[in-house]
Amino acid sequence: MAFTVGKYGAHSIGNLGLLILAFYAACIVFVVLVLGILAKLTGFSLWRILRYFRDEFLIVLATSSSEPVLPRLLSKLERLGCDRGVVGLVVPTGYSFNLTGTAVYLTLSSMFIAQACDIHLGWDQILLMLGMMLLTSKGAAGVTGSGFVALVATLTVMPTLPVAGVALIVGIDRFMSEARALTSTVANIVSCVAIAKWQHALDTDKLRAELQAGFVQTEADKLQLSEPVLAH
Repeated sequence: MAFTVGKYGAHSIGNLGLLILAFYAACIVFVVLVLGILAKLTGFSLWRILRYFRDEFLIVLATSSSEPVLPRLLSKLERLGCDRGVVGLVVPTGYSFNLTGTAVYLTLSSMFIAQACDIHLGWDQILLMLGMMLLTSKGAAGVTGSGFVALVATLTVMPTLPVAGVALIVGIDRFMSEARALTSTVANIVSCVAIAKWQHALDTDKLRAELQAGFVQTEADKLQLSEPVLAH
């Protein structure tokens, strides 16, 4: 990337920047609309859930992987009132089968490669490719870079798109890895709470109390951080 920018100018990687922006926008839309509606129907606030797990999200953002926070997620979800059996089944299973961030990444990256290589895809080819992505994304664990490996595996069995096309996005994969991991983590958290509610294995009073306590603690932390500034 340094050679490309130095020789051809920053505008040469403008399309890659647009791909990153499109991917982040798609992840935000999925979290706000799909997961937000699911949280609303289940009876809890998505915003407060995000606040409650803010420390775990920071770890995921720093490591680009959801694996390090798995023990903390299990503990916190039980503290929210979810039954231990539901948590122990849904979250680990979701780490393998509910990788929504990886699914969004595979879709956008494949379409980007097709456009960059000037390859026209018919609707039958697009549907076939989406079906393959739903399958290959399930094998991508929460390890950093696993989404890129799943993309290579998808293109290997898709004769329409060249596998060499992944070289176009290998330089920016690290910038999209954080969003992949964060989106999948949020989806697993919301799914666990929703399934616990559907199975009547959720203590709703405990859920509201914990989320309210987490909200109050966040406001208190903000106040403590602002006091030295005001004093100065």
